[in-house]
Amino acid sequence: MAWVLKMDEVIESGLVHDFDASLSGIGQELGAGAYSMSDVLALPIFKQEDSSLPLDGETKHPPFQYVMCAATSPAVKLHDETLTYLNQGQSYEIRMLDNRKMGDMPEITGKLVKSIIRVVFHDRRLQYTEHQQLEGWKWNRPGDRLLDLDIPMSVGIIDTRTNPSQLNAVEFLWDPAKRTSAFIQVHCISTEFTPRKHGGEKGVPFRIQVDTFKQNENGEYTDHLHSASCQIKVFKPKGADRKQKTDREKMEKRTAHEKEKYQPSYDTTILTECSPWPDTPTAYVNSSPSTAPAFTSPQQGTCSVPDSNSSSPNHQGDGVSQASIEQLQPSATIQETQQWLLKNRFSSYTRLFSNFSGADLLKLTKEDLVQICGAADGIRLYNSLKSRSVRPRLTIYVCQEQPSSPPLQGQQPAGGGGDSGGGTPYVYHAIYLEEMVASEVARKLALVFNIPFHQINQVYRQGPTGIHILVSDQMVQNFQDESCFLFFTVKAENGDGIHIVLK
Repeated sequence: MAWVLKMDEVIESGLVHDFDASLSGIGQELGAGAYSMSDVLALPIFKQEDSSLPLDGETKHPPFQYVMCAATSPAVKLHDETLTYLNQGQSYEIRMLDNRKMGDMPEITGKLVKSIIRVVFHDRRLQYTEHQQLEGWKWNRPGDRLLDLDIPMSVGIIDTRTNPSQLNAVEFLWDPAKRTSAFIQVHCISTEFTPRKHGGEKGVPFRIQVDTFKQNENGEYTDHLHSASCQIKVFKPKGADRKQKTDREKMEKRTAHEKEKYQPSYDTTILTECSPWPDTPTAYVNSSPSTAPAFTSPQQGTCSVPDSNSSSPNHQGDGVSQASIEQLQPSATIQETQQWLLKNRFSSYTRLFSNFSGADLLKLTKEDLVQICGAADGIRLYNSLKSRSVRPRLTIYVCQEQPSSPPLQGQQPAGGGGDSGGGTPYVYHAIYLEEMVASEVARKLALVFNIPFHQINQVYRQGPTGIHILVSDQMVQNFQDESCFLFFTVKAENGDGIHIVLK
């Protein structure tokens, strides 16, 4: 028994000796001044744990992400923004991705949002003169746009719209819950905005920016949700591929140490978050698809839709305001010329013609206007300046008989021919029909002769032996151009309203 106890003491003393030796070894290795808490916290395991902790100033999780399917340049340094090369006119996909976490922004769940895609200048200097730069580009490229949507290739976009006064922007609605891809085409190239063009100039960079909005309480898409953008340069067709290849070859020639200072080339470009573009968003109203867009840009004036009861623009005696079709006079001042442009729906060109008087504008030829405004608006402006109205499909001449009480059947007009019973010649009014339908005849008669339209029950034509034939659409389509008619009115059989009889 004593032997066993002695063995236990030997083992215990040996363990204590080994433990003391290990402690003394640690002290010898570290030394008194080598120990530092900051060195311990700098170990990778502590860094990893620290990065996982939420920070007070941590950025909010973005609700959307936009990815452009175009490779980034490999010749961009590590801490610089990515740069992507695009070919002029080529379609590039921008994937619109819903990046919300569970429960984020429930107010847009199951609803559409609106996105505006713009191509804008990257340089602040050019941003300040953007309007002048774009007007100069428009002058050199009449009828073209800086940015277009390739609608046949796009997926999930709804109600695409473009504003004629904003050639660098397109907009559309989309459902975040569904797959959405917008294919864009950039038609301007970076070297078009360089000050000197002798060949070999460095083109200016652009930005592709996407701004997304939700509906407000009035149904307009004006509440900002998210914005993101990326830097691009645009080359002539196939020029972007050559530039990408050149950058790749340059990087391959660099040493491994130099390559570490540059970003790798990624197959896609992720748009990074940014501030919304400082422009009033187009007001989409939640209404019928046929409703025209109500642009609220200061360059875009409002225009009224003509009332359905308005007569032909050729008719001057119907009491309808002719302000929208009045001819611009050579004596018109600059202010009067601006008002004329607004009244005739050329509000997007008021700034371009801000120093033109009536005489200046009238001196421009058709070719000049087409070059300045593009083919569609140039021809329309030329026709408006020359007061060229749309030719009516049918013209008829109508005269109302002198007040009398003719029976519904068979009585000839007093005096017959071209004179009334008192020897006064009948005065005919021209009726211009843009639509070959019976309702158009009744509407124009009511307008010209001041008859309440809602009181007209039927329009008849007096036939052989005094019979009355209902005027139908087919009958109107068989009227001869410039036919002459007398007409009188009779009370309807039920006493409610009147009938009109042509003869």
